[in-house]
Amino acid sequence: MNDRILAPLLLLGSNVFMTFAWYGHLKFKNVPLRWVILASWGIALFEYCLQVPANRLGSNVYSAPQLKGMQEILTLLVFAVFSIWFLGQPLKWNHWAGFALIVVAGWLIFLE
Repeated sequence: MNDRILAPLLLLGSNVFMTFAWYGHLKFKNVPLRWVILASWGIALFEYCLQVPANRLGSNVYSAPQLKGMQEILTLLVFAVFSIWFLGQPLKWNHWAGFALIVVAGWLIFLE
C-alpha cells in the first residue's frame, strides 16, 4: 500500500485510540481520576504507535500542514461517531456547522 493511502488510514486508527483516551472515561465518572489518567496514558501509547508512523510515511507525499489538517478532520469525524455512539450525546446543528467550517479549512490547506 502506498504512503498516500497508508498515512490517512494510520491517522484514522490513531484518532480512534486518542478519542477513547481523551473522552472514553466520561462514561465512567465513578472511576477515580488517577486510574483514568493511567488508563488514558496506556491507550495513548497505541495512538502514538500509529500516529508517528503515519506522519513519517505521510511526509513522503504530504506537507506537515497537510498532515495536520488531515488529522484534524479525521479527529472530528471519529469524535462525531464516538459522541453519538459511545457517549450517547448527539451533535446539534451548530456542532455540525462548526465541523463543516473546519473541513473547509482543511480543504484550503490542500489547495496548491
